[in-house]
Formats: sequence, C-alpha cells, structure tokens
Amino acid sequence: MFDHEMREAAERVLVACRKRKLKVVTAESCTGGLVAATLTAIAGSSDVVERGFVTYANEAKREMLGVPWDALLGHGAVSEPVARAMAAGALAHSQADIAVSVTGVAGPGGGTEDKPVGLVHLVAVRTGQKPIAERHVFPGDRDTIRRISVLTALAMLASLAER
Repeated sequence: MFDHEMREAAERVLVACRKRKLKVVTAESCTGGLVAATLTAIAGSSDVVERGFVTYANEAKREMLGVPWDALLGHGAVSEPVARAMAAGALAHSQADIAVSVTGVAGPGGGTEDKPVGLVHLVAVRTGQKPIAERHVFPGDRDTIRRISVLTALAMLASLAER
C-alpha cells in the first residue's frame, strides 16, 4: 500500500521518536490522514503515534483543533496561520510531544491565482521548541501532491525529533 520511500521516511520518524521517547500527533486536511496512515503502516508504531486528526472541513478544524475563525476567515484554510493553529491545536488536544499539520489544495479543482493547485502549508512543532513552517507548490496530479506532502511532513517530523 505504501511505497518503499514512504515506509523509509516513516521508519526514520519512528526511530528518532523512540530514541527520545516522543509521541506524535498529526493534524491533516488535504492529506486526509495519510501521514498517520503511513506511520501506522509500520508494525509497532503504537508506541510513538498518539493520535491523528483529519480536519478536512473548516468546522472540524475549529471544533477539533481550536483553529480560530479569524485565521480561517482572514487567511483561508490553506494558509500558514491555519497550519500553525492546526499544529498547536493538535498538541493541545493530545498527549503528544511533537505534531505536524498539513493543509493545501491537492486538486484537480479548487485552485485560484493566489492559491494554486499544489499549494501546501505544513507546520511541525515540538513542545518547547520553535515551530517549523514550510510553504510549497508541488507539481503533479492529486495523488502526487498528496504523496509529496506526506513525505515532506514525515521529513519535518524526523528533523524535529532528531534535535
């Protein structure tokens, strides 16, 4: 189900988190839970993966993660402020030590001039550390954009976990 590259990226996160006794939480929109699914595809991942939030709708982002309406209405769901609030909310609503959030336009529709198909905002945060925020415009179709988003999210988690 998950290719070799995705499994390797997930293993890197799990190994780094185990070394530091860190728990992970995900907050996903355009990836629809694929980051959590990739991590949990690895047997024994339950010692690291605490939970995952799939918050596709704005109301879910608000209810489950506490994303403020002013961020959603003022910047839109696909924005750095919303990605930051999603990651912070995931930490606040879990027992995890490290979080990653993903929000974007995976396509094929839904893109605009300001927010084209492929635009993805990701934020990773570890308790007590400064968050890492990344903005990308990934090329390709829906599956490709989501796959690259998952790989990017896993790389960000691993980077924070290895500090």
